[in-house]
Amino acid sequence: MSAAKNYEKELAFQADRRKATTEFIKLISDLWYDKSIEIVLFKNQVIDKNVSDIIHLHEYAGEFVQKPISIFDSVELLRAIIDIKLPPAKLDIGKLTYEYHTYDSSFNDAKAFVLTKLKGANKTNDIVPKDVVLYGFGRIGRLLARELMTKTGKGAQLRLRAIVTRGKITEEILEKRASLLQIDSVHGKFMGTVEVSLKKKAMIINGTTVHLISADSPDKIDYTKYGISDALIIDNSGAFRTKKDLSLHLKSKGVSKVLLTAPGKEVPNIVHGVNHKEHNPDEVDIFSAASCTTNAITPILKVVDDSLGIKKGHLETIHAYTNDQNLVDNMHSKHRRGRAAALNMVITETGAGKAVAKALPNLEGKLSSNAIRVPVPNGSLAILNLEINNKTSLSGINTILKKYALEGDLVEQIKYSLGKEMVSSDIVGTSAPSIYDSRATIVSSNGKNLILYIWYDNEYGYSHQVIRLAKYIAKVRRFTYY
Repeated sequence: MSAAKNYEKELAFQADRRKATTEFIKLISDLWYDKSIEIVLFKNQVIDKNVSDIIHLHEYAGEFVQKPISIFDSVELLRAIIDIKLPPAKLDIGKLTYEYHTYDSSFNDAKAFVLTKLKGANKTNDIVPKDVVLYGFGRIGRLLARELMTKTGKGAQLRLRAIVTRGKITEEILEKRASLLQIDSVHGKFMGTVEVSLKKKAMIINGTTVHLISADSPDKIDYTKYGISDALIIDNSGAFRTKKDLSLHLKSKGVSKVLLTAPGKEVPNIVHGVNHKEHNPDEVDIFSAASCTTNAITPILKVVDDSLGIKKGHLETIHAYTNDQNLVDNMHSKHRRGRAAALNMVITETGAGKAVAKALPNLEGKLSSNAIRVPVPNGSLAILNLEINNKTSLSGINTILKKYALEGDLVEQIKYSLGKEMVSSDIVGTSAPSIYDSRATIVSSNGKNLILYIWYDNEYGYSHQVIRLAKYIAKVRRFTYY
């Protein structure tokens, strides 16, 4: 074939692929807005993504499983999914396409394959939507609001009804809070609409009213006045950390559950995917989602301990600076944190090493930890130096982590990175709390010591862990196929 004809063939293929991707986008939108079925691709979100994003994600998926993941196969499977009756669900089209490519000879057509793979979907219980109130509206609160409103769909799961802040609510305050929600220096623009109503004292997000409530104490709010009942309070204020203080929320009318977005005292500290099933939301009213670093390292530590056994280890987190540091040199209650955050690397402490034991009791007393705050606004890196009981190799540990990233209970928590050039800005916007850098791993010559590099978006990835835990507490987790 001549070079000219080959080029024309390439152009035709690219056109067909982009056309198929356009249909892919329409199908996932129809499934989400008509049937409350969310589609992901190897855990990567595809709602509100453009054609190039979808093509890139298919290429990543193919490299990940080392088999072609075709957009044409994905579209064929989505057509089959949209034609069958399913309850609200979350389905990984990447995994389905991979399996279809592997086992398609066993089925007559795509519909037969889908019916077989998703046969357990209709055995799930009906979901009762849960009202959600954000108590606080800082970095995590705004990301939670973005994600909750982006994923509202038909309102079958979590419904953001109100945001509680301190101080008088004026038109200027409303506009400022709306602006902070709409535009973020790290995470970019909110892909939705935000308007304000002084009359309602509310933000109208994507056409839905979200009340702004002013309060100085968690126990002095009557949420029922806003049509809110049986609500889950997600406390991201940072002001209340103990069971006694968090219990104040339960004294307000219309509240049934509380979730803290920080390590808590005398309450269950949960890393979703690792230990959430140990605490029954029918019996427990107050939960903590632990810290971003704890959520990053605990899934990886569980995999290593279950597979190879951990004798002891050290965690060093290279953490983005946060609001509790000073912008310029000034007095601070903690050592070193008073120095200008954007100009210095700052050695400080982290409780993540000890906190892991709350989710993984087997690691009690085995981990030491420390932290270095560095001059980036978001995107962090945990370095795990582990002495293990059973020998392994570089290919061995990578194979173990890849398996857990592809299947099992931790697929939402662990993302397996293949890139040779990844840096901190590349992981911003990743929904998995743990991003395993397979190219950076070091294994000692005797196979008994591992150095693992775990990236994490300490804002966005953690926020998704909070939402996963919120869905468990609210009992609105859908049928999932990962």
